Amino acid sequence: MKVFIAGGTSGIGLALATGYLRQGAEVAVCGRNLSKLDDQHAYAALAKFEADVCDRNALADAVVAFCEDNALDLFINCTGSYADDVAQRISYEEANAMLRINMLGTINCFEVAQEAMRGQSGGQIVTIASVSGTLDFPHSSLYSKTKRAAIQVADAYRRALMPYGITVTVVAPGYVDTLKLRELNQQDLSKKPFLISVEDAAQRIFKAIQQKKEIVIFPKRMKWLMGFLGLLPHVLLRNIMFRKAKWMKND
Repeated sequence: MKVFIAGGTSGIGLALATGYLRQGAEVAVCGRNLSKLDDQHAYAALAKFEADVCDRNALADAVVAFCEDNALDLFINCTGSYADDVAQRISYEEANAMLRINMLGTINCFEVAQEAMRGQSGGQIVTIASVSGTLDFPHSSLYSKTKRAAIQVADAYRRALMPYGITVTVVAPGYVDTLKLRELNQQDLSKKPFLISVEDAAQRIFKAIQQKKEIVIFPKRMKWLMGFLGLLPHVLLRNIMFRKAKWMKND
């Protein structure tokens, strides 16, 4: 089994990569910075490529080099960019990064993966979105909108690739205790509801991939919360989301 993971150098992506290695799969990861994997003996078996998902040609070259004319069984996109624009202004650079990585990067991953798989009558493409993208709310944050767009893009590719035997799975997790999330919150995750560990998230994703689920949202309490919020009037929900963002920033 050959598995390629974009954004597999840290967090959920790296947990999935090491998990598939333990299962005996051939695994490749790509990222913009591979230095964090250089001195780790545990990652010696990983094929590593320096590639940005916003650069379709570089990503395609990495996949071709990894496959070497063999079938690609599984492509997982774990990349993402986040900045909070609910309680404060964000810079142009932060907004542009979210648009490019969360939207253009998602499309590039689907394009590269389907090109590698279409001639083999099988394969699976997985994209990691966010539970926030499941909320249909016109005043949601830019991050939430980009993740909602990623979910819709995945749904479109699912329909398009069905005749070729290629399945598409969307994963929409809540808060996961990653190093990146800790960095964004000054190491304080006390205000993150229903927080789960990276290992827990990875196990849930392994199961969803194995069962070829169309979409999996976890944890259940976060899924239920998003469902409840979606029933509220938009004026009330906007006030709740703004107050939540301010509270998380201790404003």
